[in-house]
Amino acid sequence: MSAFDLPIEQLWTYRPPRDEPADFDLFWKQTLADARRPDLAVACDPVDAGLSTVDTFDLTFAGYGGQRVHAWLVRPHGAAERLPCFVQYVGYGGGRGCVTEHLLWASAGYAHIVMDARGQGNDTPDLVVPADGGESGHVTRGSRDPATYYYRRLFTDAVRCVEAARALPWVDPARIVVGGVSQGGGIGLAVAALDPAVAALLCDVPFLCHWPRAVRMALRPPYADVAELCARLRHRADGVLATLRYFDGLHFAARATAPAVFSAALLDQTCPPSTVFAAYNHYAGPKEMVVFPFNDHEGGGAPHAQWQLGRTRELLA
Repeated sequence: MSAFDLPIEQLWTYRPPRDEPADFDLFWKQTLADARRPDLAVACDPVDAGLSTVDTFDLTFAGYGGQRVHAWLVRPHGAAERLPCFVQYVGYGGGRGCVTEHLLWASAGYAHIVMDARGQGNDTPDLVVPADGGESGHVTRGSRDPATYYYRRLFTDAVRCVEAARALPWVDPARIVVGGVSQGGGIGLAVAALDPAVAALLCDVPFLCHWPRAVRMALRPPYADVAELCARLRHRADGVLATLRYFDGLHFAARATAPAVFSAALLDQTCPPSTVFAAYNHYAGPKEMVVFPFNDHEGGGAPHAQWQLGRTRELLA
């Protein structure tokens, strides 16, 4: 049982109503259509990381607004055949990190792409930063309007990253898996809805789900940063919550059909388990949930990642 959220018996059936905007689908259709006007312009430059069992590359492509977005690509050394590919999105406040941090999936025979999060890492600045006083981090940036909100740009980058993966000659376009942990899981959930051709979703302790409950319940940032903004600038609270309706994992979950593996930690005070189960219970495709009864937001860690390798192999088969 969670220390502060619903009991596990209630979590399995927790399926709150979705309060999605009437133009939700049109908003994302137009956003992606605009993003696709510039050429994808995929570039893949070798990086010497001093490794002999994998090949490493700096992958770049045109994301939101045509801006160059960076990602690491790691693949088995000398691989010539088309490989299954895991496109990974990173947690909040971090970028793609060091290429040597990302060796697991390539060691298992995958092409592994780790996308930089614009403005959060060191390699991809967020060149479109609306003037919007009173913000406290990426989660509130541009939150006056869905058109200027930070996650409109980041979700678009994430979809374009999958399109860049398909353009690579050593990636099997029919076997692209998306996902990540926390923010990465929430981004992966959005991509699974916006790009229905992805083969599977790995959605671990996802952030960006069930905003109305999350911002009132989470004890830590990033959700707590939204609550703090709404408390400090009370006249903006309704507008912020209206913006967040366009970026709620519940609405994406209802549109995603790829096989999905979720995970939730019952002591998670960053992404409360009820917000994760809300997305899971709305998910439209084949799905399974892994529960960590005694873990906080660290989730399943390395043992879970190792388990995911075998489970992903089964899903792609």
